[in-house]
Amino acid sequence: MTTTEETKRGRWKKGESGNPNGRKPGASKVAELRDSIARHVPEIISQMVNKAKEGDVQAAKLLLERVIPPLKSMEQSVSLTLPENATLSEQGQTIIQSVATGVLTPDQGQALLSGLGSQARLIEITELEARITALENKDES
Repeated sequence: MTTTEETKRGRWKKGESGNPNGRKPGASKVAELRDSIARHVPEIISQMVNKAKEGDVQAAKLLLERVIPPLKSMEQSVSLTLPENATLSEQGQTIIQSVATGVLTPDQGQALLSGLGSQARLIEITELEARITALENKDES
């Protein structure tokens, strides 16, 4: 080999991959492990079912968690009328009373109060912008 061949060996053009086709699918040890386990899945499941039937709580729990996922709570929509001309604190009081009387769930009340808090911050920012604009206009005059 000449020196020019040795310097070229093992080098690629800039921006070019040494393996343009990439790794072959399933060439990793993880893929091999998954394949070996996949062959035994029916037997594993039947053994888990048998253990669960024999009273193995962990086997039963694992099967139930995978087959029947736990239910997530879903809120029913509720219509709540807030006084239109009331202050935000009065509207908040209405929400709290609705939770106390059972019209709203605590989670629904918390979500509505959080929304009122966000509304209060928006009003505050709008008022501050108006004040700043008024002060800037006053200074320009």
